[in-house]
Amino acid sequence: MSEHYFTSSPTAAAQERPRSFLIRGREHAVTTAGAVFSPNHLDRGTQVLLSHVPDPPTTGVFLDLGCGWGPIALALADAAPEATVLAVDVNERAVDLTARNTSAAGLGNVRALLADDLLAELRGSATVDLIWSNPPVRIGKEALHSLLLTWLALLSDNGEAWFVVQKNLGADSLMAWLNSQGWNTSREASSKGFRVLHVHR
Repeated sequence: MSEHYFTSSPTAAAQERPRSFLIRGREHAVTTAGAVFSPNHLDRGTQVLLSHVPDPPTTGVFLDLGCGWGPIALALADAAPEATVLAVDVNERAVDLTARNTSAAGLGNVRALLADDLLAELRGSATVDLIWSNPPVRIGKEALHSLLLTWLALLSDNGEAWFVVQKNLGADSLMAWLNSQGWNTSREASSKGFRVLHVHR
């Protein structure tokens, strides 16, 4: 059976590969690997998200939810070197790659952790000021809804989240559902078949 990028402990050979990508105007040399989301390119959804989100605040605690090999964490840490960037994934290989790639970029303000470990650390405290994410829609609607509500609950009173979701994979219905759950959600951009959603309390 082929492994998904949301497999927690991939057994397939990593087949690590060096890549170079322009991420929000800065060139980054990174390492990617098999069984991690979008190992060969900066995926289109992430590109759309990073092209349409406003610059983050200069300080705060920011979360890259579903970090993969780390493009969103790199973008957040580049834009706000005085902030703390938390990068999480369920995939051990992804967390390792993000840690290595942000370290190689000289970004000392990033902590890459397994999602359950960070949840255990933060549960019960609304301490995240900003979430940027290309969430794993393919895990299924029920799992996705549970995932988003879990992490949104960690937002501080003035915190906000920015998600990118493919239109034909339910972006508009997800926006309606988030609103029904009491999260103020609006579509801030639409590009290349993707919606950029802005969520706040």
